[in-house]
Amino acid sequence: MGIIETHHITFTYNSAKKPSLDDVCIDIKKGVKTVILGSNGAGKSTMFYQFNGILKPQKGEVCVMDEPISYKRKGLKKLRSKVAIVLQNPDDQIFGQTVEADIAYGPANMKLPHDEIKKRVEEAMFLTGTAELREKNTNQLSYGQRKRVALAGAIAMKPEVLIMDEPTAGLDPQMALDVMELSEQLHNNGTTVVIATHDVDLAYAWAEEIHVIRFGKLIYSGPSEGFYGDPVLVNSTGVMQPSMFIINRGLAEMKGLPEMPYPRTESQLISKIVSGNKGSLKVIPFNGTVTDDITDMMTNKPEGCSTGVFGMVSRKSSFDAKLPIDYVFNGFESCMAECLKGKDAILLCDEDCINLIESKIDVLKSFESNVDYTIVR
Repeated sequence: MGIIETHHITFTYNSAKKPSLDDVCIDIKKGVKTVILGSNGAGKSTMFYQFNGILKPQKGEVCVMDEPISYKRKGLKKLRSKVAIVLQNPDDQIFGQTVEADIAYGPANMKLPHDEIKKRVEEAMFLTGTAELREKNTNQLSYGQRKRVALAGAIAMKPEVLIMDEPTAGLDPQMALDVMELSEQLHNNGTTVVIATHDVDLAYAWAEEIHVIRFGKLIYSGPSEGFYGDPVLVNSTGVMQPSMFIINRGLAEMKGLPEMPYPRTESQLISKIVSGNKGSLKVIPFNGTVTDDITDMMTNKPEGCSTGVFGMVSRKSSFDAKLPIDYVFNGFESCMAECLKGKDAILLCDEDCINLIESKIDVLKSFESNVDYTIVR
């Protein structure tokens, strides 16, 4: 089911000679991890501004949840409680004097009860690692901190659709991994997440569906491989084929392997090329309380066994408890890589992500890897 649809929309900025969006029809499906891909200036940001009524098309129509956008004040207020945008430049959307005040701005504008606003702000600060900044003046924040505050403000509104424009731009590698894992966790809990990026490796590993824009025109919609398999089309957009796609094609040519199934992650690639005995994975569901059993399991692990975390609660709590974690970031992929090499691993995982981890392990079966795992309750 389409959650956001555009019908032949065209938009031209006042000073521009050519439209930034030209007769674009796009369908963002509910519950599908979606990437809007294109080089700088392709029209990605302009597209996002159409999705929650910041800009109005000069031609065509935008529908959200099967209803045309109403550009009246009441209609836009309702729309923006359902569709939240995190802009590429956080300074374009941070208004509060302090971090806590800024994150509370959206929920307060929704006229929510005071207790509900406080609850949402606390949760958003925890998920984005901004709680320690709550009283800090927003003008004194680093760029990375401002990006996290902007994301927290959007999360606090509990939108049905979360749109992020170049969410990892300007972030260090660990923070970028943090943001993408949070995006996956939000998606798993029911939020439709849409990302605009020109980072093809990020898009390929994360997206279930991509929409490619070139000079304001939509030139492709569908699975990633359908686009990246056409090098002429890829080169014409100003982006590159993903590293994983290139590696897989090279291995197929050198070893005579079929290109399909296409690996998108490290564990999927290793599964495709490595045979032999596999290690086992213990997955520990975590609700925020570091018990003695968890501490003992992580501290007194067998020799050669690796540990990792997945989920915002697990990461922060394990850090606060000073648990000896080998893979604090990219925990699932790193632990699974160890298992595929014949070693054992333990993954501390947020309770609400257990089904996500099981689905990730299940996907590896299509790459001829069957890793034994146990949910330790």
